[in-house]
Amino acid sequence: MDTEKLFAARLHAVRCRPYLATALFALHVVESRQVPTMAVDRHWRCYVSPGFVDRTPVEELAGVWVHEVSHLLRDHHGRGDRFAVAHELSGPGERLRMNIAADCEINDDVFGDGLACPEGAVLPDLLRLRPGELMEDYLRQFRLGPHTNAFTWLDCGSGADGLERDWDLGPDGAHGLSDSERDAVRFRVAQGITAFPGSVPKGWKRWAEEAFHPPQPWRDLLGAAVRSAVSAPGAGEDYTYRRPSRRSAALPGVVLPSLRRRPPRVVVIVDTSGSVSDAELGSALLEIAAIVRAVGGRRDLVSVLSCDAAAHVTHPLCRAEGIPLVGGGGTDLRAGFAKALRTRPDVVVALTDGQTPWPDTRPSCRTVVGLFPRESQANEDDPDYVPDSPPDWARVVVIGQ
Repeated sequence: MDTEKLFAARLHAVRCRPYLATALFALHVVESRQVPTMAVDRHWRCYVSPGFVDRTPVEELAGVWVHEVSHLLRDHHGRGDRFAVAHELSGPGERLRMNIAADCEINDDVFGDGLACPEGAVLPDLLRLRPGELMEDYLRQFRLGPHTNAFTWLDCGSGADGLERDWDLGPDGAHGLSDSERDAVRFRVAQGITAFPGSVPKGWKRWAEEAFHPPQPWRDLLGAAVRSAVSAPGAGEDYTYRRPSRRSAALPGVVLPSLRRRPPRVVVIVDTSGSVSDAELGSALLEIAAIVRAVGGRRDLVSVLSCDAAAHVTHPLCRAEGIPLVGGGGTDLRAGFAKALRTRPDVVVALTDGQTPWPDTRPSCRTVVGLFPRESQANEDDPDYVPDSPPDWARVVVIGQ
């Protein structure tokens, strides 16, 4: 393999995207003739086809370097595994679909400014999809078919979709990074992005914000709400033919649908009073995006309600960046709870600084309170005011910790 050409391409990638230098040099190269182009595994090994290096210009190879390391930085393998479990997906066809969706997330803004787009790169507009969305969003918008036949060769490795390949060296192979080493690389890259935000694409800025501010584990926090929803008669369940019922075996020639659990319907109340800073509202948007991922990417199941002393308009979630957070006055989330409960959600999430009166009675659904951290509690009008603690019936977590 022409390693001199391959490493020259990596240097070109570093010159074009200096904030990715730590990640690019963390990849360990493994020569492999089983890989169609270049691919990565979840342990930060990069498998490279010698023939692909020979026939590809240095400028395009640099773009492939950046593309492959982007899969690992954005945790596409872990996200692919979680999406597959949540939607009961299996098989190489679904993993190919995840690879295509992950490529769309990366390629919509990664090239340009000196970095050439490789030949055959998957772009959202080729599938008639909007740019700027996440892998999970794209997965809900297309299926494999004639319009994806041009991408059947695509294989970015287990680091892109979570499905192990025959060529993978596995967790016990040489030169793999440990979990702590991978986290350190991601943190260094996030530092580089936030240090020079002016020249960084929006997708990378969004990623860096979440790297510095890891959202709460909403999958675990909402787990009780999911179990509660599916245990109620007629709620939290639906029939599907994707996985036939086991009772079909007793009726030859008849395929019966099985019951499938659905994620909970969530209303997020965001405290928009004057005591909540712009930075904390930005944190709230990150948490809302994480809640959407926790319910399987179903934005239609999440609504956002801004509330200060009064409840404002409830917005169904389309994009986290486009949520209008209206307010700026005093604080009374009781109005927000009253309005949220009228929609009969399975769970209510309140993101607040805690300086508010709370409902007198326990809501009829699960409740999670996300508190913005405060060194000292004070009221804008009364310095001696001590706010009530969140009620016992709410699960309480501290945002950003």
